[in-house]
Amino acid sequence: MSSEPTTEHRSETTLRVNGKPHTLLLDHRRVLLDVLREDLGLTGAKKGCDHGQCGACTVLVDGRRVNGCLLLAVSLDGSDVTTVEGLADGGDGLHPLQQAFLDRDAFQCGYCTPGQICSAVGALAEAAAGHPSHVTDPATPSGRPVPLDAAEIRERLSGNLCRCGAYPHIVEAVRDVI
Repeated sequence: MSSEPTTEHRSETTLRVNGKPHTLLLDHRRVLLDVLREDLGLTGAKKGCDHGQCGACTVLVDGRRVNGCLLLAVSLDGSDVTTVEGLADGGDGLHPLQQAFLDRDAFQCGYCTPGQICSAVGALAEAAAGHPSHVTDPATPSGRPVPLDAAEIRERLSGNLCRCGAYPHIVEAVRDVI
């Protein structure tokens, strides 16, 4: 057997992560979360359950929130990926949700916080685009922004678990940004 690494199950994949293009030769079985953490050194998104059930790995792909532990990285060739590290305005300022989480003490241990914040950014965009949730009033006009009250926020963030129980503060932080 040859000791040379095989490229048989690898593909060159280009991801634009936090505004910067990265072209990588990736094993077809690698998930986005592992590429972000191990290859690009972006450790904000966390590995929680590794089954897409806790939301600790939530990032934005082409502006939509996704579980990084479930997506094969090669399937995202050409996509824009935003992690919690890329939410800030590029200067010293924080994204409004990052600041609101600090102001409201919307975290305790902080493990789920990056996923919570990315999920909240995605949820706000979905509501602004008029995407209803399970609790959206059926009388809400289709395609118009969905008003975000506490019930809407809780429903839209229900895929992100906080083991410390900071949920009331998380809802308040999101409401502060609306």
